[in-house]
Amino acid sequence: VQLVESGGGLVQPGGSLRLSCAASGFTFSSYGMSWYRQAPGKERELVAVITSAGGITNYADSVKGRFTISRDNAKNTVYLQMNSLKPEDTAVYYCYAKIRRVDCWGQGTQVTVSS
Repeated sequence: VQLVESGGGLVQPGGSLRLSCAASGFTFSSYGMSWYRQAPGKERELVAVITSAGGITNYADSVKGRFTISRDNAKNTVYLQMNSLKPEDTAVYYCYAKIRRVDCWGQGTQVTVSS
């Protein structure tokens, strides 16, 4: 199983970024996917979840209305569209899935929101 995130970077407050997570090594369309984030000195927190077919999504209260999780099962990729970014969104963002009862994480991508 491999999860590879991309799309992070430095953005000004109010800006947007789209993160991608390319998955391989398992039947992507059979599993729900999640995005987590971890800010310096803080615990890792769940940001967004999407079901295997993409029909149901859920978000942390802190990102509702600003972030959108989506997936393309033909491309084995899950996305996180982040709009109206705030400095408090600064963190390393991780892609996650539980595959055959094993916790699988990507390497993370840094998002920094700063003027």
